[in-house]
Amino acid sequence: MSTPSVILYDHAYGDFTSGAEAAVRRETYGEDLGQSSWMTAAEWLGFADRIGVDASSNVLEVGSGSGGPGVYLALQRGCRLTGVDLNEHGVRNATALAEARGVADRVRFQTVDASRPLPFPDASFDAVMSNDAMCHIKGRGDVLRDWYRVLRPRGRAFFTDALVITGAVSHEEIATRSSIGFYLFVPPGENERALTAAGFTMLAVEDVTQNAADLSRRRHDARARYARELVEREGQENFDGLQRFLMCVHTVSAERRLSRFAYLAEKR
Repeated sequence: MSTPSVILYDHAYGDFTSGAEAAVRRETYGEDLGQSSWMTAAEWLGFADRIGVDASSNVLEVGSGSGGPGVYLALQRGCRLTGVDLNEHGVRNATALAEARGVADRVRFQTVDASRPLPFPDASFDAVMSNDAMCHIKGRGDVLRDWYRVLRPRGRAFFTDALVITGAVSHEEIATRSSIGFYLFVPPGENERALTAAGFTMLAVEDVTQNAADLSRRRHDARARYARELVEREGQENFDGLQRFLMCVHTVSAERRLSRFAYLAEKR
């Protein structure tokens, strides 16, 4: 019996301002950036600081989602930022959010398939950031080579990947974990190999699995508290599917059978 597909991103981005979605984000993350991943505001700023993002930086965010994290980074660090995402609901929400927060003059969002060559000239950006999105993008080797192309010399690339296989995972767990869309699961060392093959110098690899374990459980429990409102909007089948997905993320992350790592590299 196949695992049914579950809608996450269209609801999370399309209904961004709904009371239930906002309440779930607050209870999950504490500080609500509009994120739907395994990242807190403090972790996001910490990632940016490791790359050296400041008011002089021109940043490309791959997988910008709702636009909340990108807008927040621009407000907190004063940088310019371009966000790209395949989901049109996310890009529409992100553009409106940049306008509402007064940063549209230096923050913009585009609907882009990040598995294909990016629509930017060579050496356009000081940094490329991507949180929990690389696992959705096909052709990782070509993607990283294109990141290398759009970065300036000594520019830094950073991404997280929550689908590094570090233990035994059943076919049922893989089906549930990938029920919300396309996913790539990779063995330990594959991301380091791909970055090096693209021309990057590796600077750091950090295990950040605990946030995936903690935030998935908190989002699951918060959604349960707002079940009536969410079921009314999503439908019972989709609500139940998302709850199974979140509990699966929690289990395999807490047991370190699927791990989340952060990768920092520099253009030579």
